[in-house]
Amino acid sequence: MILQSLAGLPAFVVYFCTAIVAVVAYLFVYTRVTPHDEFQLIRDNVPSAAIALGLSLLGFVLPVVSAIAHSANVWDCLIWSAIALVVQIIVYFVVKLPVPNLSQRIAAGDLAPAIWLGLSSLAAGALNAACMIY
Repeated sequence: MILQSLAGLPAFVVYFCTAIVAVVAYLFVYTRVTPHDEFQLIRDNVPSAAIALGLSLLGFVLPVVSAIAHSANVWDCLIWSAIALVVQIIVYFVVKLPVPNLSQRIAAGDLAPAIWLGLSSLAAGALNAACMIY
């Protein structure tokens, strides 16, 4: 009975590790694209950076969850995760249009631009996840 329960463990480990790799890749790329240093700002206790990055991460993870649930295999999951990463990068640049000094304001600790970026990223991620269901 226990062995039956653990039959899916190898697939779990593969997909979980794939998701972790995707998240690390996302954080690496996203924090290089934005002009402000999110992790340094978070270490310096700037809540706006944590809000923007955290919600952006959720906006990325939602499509990854959908890709895991609906992909044919791990490579398919990685491809859709890469698409989710690109969508989040595009969202960052689109959100900057009405707030051109977005990064500077987040670095300065302003909450409104951070919430705007974070929730826009989350909304795009939810739409992205829904579009992956085919």
